[in-house]
Amino acid sequence: MRIAVIDYDKCEPNKCGWQCINVCPINRKGEVCIGKENLIINGASRELPVINESLCIGCGLCVKKCPKKAIKIVNTPERLKERPIHRYGKNGFVLFRLPIPKKGVVGLLGPNGVGKTTSLRILSGELKPNLGGDATWEEVIGVHRGTELFNYMKKLSTGDVKAVYKPQQVDKIPKVVHGKVRDLVKGVQDDVRARLGVNEILDRNIENLSGGELQRVAIAVALSKEGDIYYFDEPTSYLDVRERINVAKMIREKSVSSSVMVVEHDLATLDFLADTIHIFYGEPAAFGIVSKPYTVKNGINAFLDGYIKGDNVRIHDPIIFERVATVEKKKEPFVEFTDIAKKFDSFELRVKGGVIYKNHVVGIFGANGLGKTTFMKILAGEYEFDGEISRKVKVSYKPQFISSNYDGSVLSILSEINPFSTETMNTIIRPLGVDKLFEKSVSSLSGGELQRVSIALCLGRKADLYLLDEPCAYLDVEQRMTVAKMVHNLGKTFMVIDHDLMFLNYISDESMVFTGERSKFGHAEMMPLKEGMNKFLKEIGVTFRRDPETNRPRANKPGSQKDSEQKSSGVFYA
Repeated sequence: MRIAVIDYDKCEPNKCGWQCINVCPINRKGEVCIGKENLIINGASRELPVINESLCIGCGLCVKKCPKKAIKIVNTPERLKERPIHRYGKNGFVLFRLPIPKKGVVGLLGPNGVGKTTSLRILSGELKPNLGGDATWEEVIGVHRGTELFNYMKKLSTGDVKAVYKPQQVDKIPKVVHGKVRDLVKGVQDDVRARLGVNEILDRNIENLSGGELQRVAIAVALSKEGDIYYFDEPTSYLDVRERINVAKMIREKSVSSSVMVVEHDLATLDFLADTIHIFYGEPAAFGIVSKPYTVKNGINAFLDGYIKGDNVRIHDPIIFERVATVEKKKEPFVEFTDIAKKFDSFELRVKGGVIYKNHVVGIFGANGLGKTTFMKILAGEYEFDGEISRKVKVSYKPQFISSNYDGSVLSILSEINPFSTETMNTIIRPLGVDKLFEKSVSSLSGGELQRVSIALCLGRKADLYLLDEPCAYLDVEQRMTVAKMVHNLGKTFMVIDHDLMFLNYISDESMVFTGERSKFGHAEMMPLKEGMNKFLKEIGVTFRRDPETNRPRANKPGSQKDSEQKSSGVFYA
């Protein structure tokens, strides 16, 4: 099955002279493979090209000639001969199959842009499935006759499913909700507020909340609503490891009485959280396919292996959790610092003196609110402090929170801030897939797209020291591995804050561990990576073991035999 997708937000046929129509060999033979139609796009009627997929021969000439790179022509796997569940209009994204809601926690795993959020919108009743055209509910129900989804879709069609949906991009909450936090959480139970730390911020304005605080508020509101099924779209973004484990426990408690479905890219958290897993695969922004359900271990391992046995299809090369750098790096001091102290009205940070080595990667571990970002800003020269740093360095800093207020395209912001070279294009822009976003408006980017652009901006600048603050937020597993490999291949000096332990373990040469009391006092110390991982995990009381098949870290269930054995031996990260 051939699928033709046109991004009509990019498409400007009047400017390019309808290049796609002019070069199509089927059109030149006299048939209409690519025609013109009036379509409603973003509320306005426009005359635009439409591709007839049954006539398309997949020559790719229209793809190559489109100046805006707005066209994709892709083939679905050979064995896929079935009707789609939903399509976003003519030449729009196509979703095949749906995950199956059931008791317990169902995890959804896969790259961005292949339909995970679309599935949640359909199953929550926000989006009516159209079977690729303009299907009635009777047709939709008929397609699922004899399947596990039949009764659910029947109830959904009559409005008899009470769904609760926690959206992905919590950073957009302040744009639609205003006032104090206490106004937003009026109906939230006291124990839920307390466990999620929401009581501490009740009198804060919503627009002043951090990403982690917005996430905890959104989860608290969702968990307090009455529902038959709960949908959580990336519930751990911006949360530290302790908070992730806490949220995972609370979601699992909710699954005892209700069905739960979760989209999650942090494999350690997903492993801890889910009972079963559906793998999503396909071509981002073109089509997505949902696999059969797997057990959580087999599902994650199948995804990492890149082969979906049930559909007999390879979706990507195997993802292997071995350290990128296998050779011991030379320890050449780059920046040395004495004990450092920084005081604010209600917070104090103390950092033990240490050394940052040239071309090494320092992984920064610690809960939110302990001063990790403050230390980065000290290095960047944004804060005055007590202590000494051996040299002044030019810093390129990707902040934790990234804004999409820029009025212009991705290409223009990249060119304006950093005119990039061919080397930058080949080593940073293309591997991150940012070249495919050049024509998009920055203000219209999704969370994952905006994150990749921000990383490209940071890495593309000329600097002595690169500071990445939570680069994994909104990135899928493959994108995280791309960033990790890029960090090592660039051969520069990095300090990286993140809460994905697998990512930090993958990229780090040394560690810096932050401890203390959130929003009151923070203490930081440099140490070898393994020592730092164990110190940090002991602090939060979680143990990890290695999966024998993939070598990936897996969180032990609290109180399990393996958890008890590792704690008694003091090995929290095996």
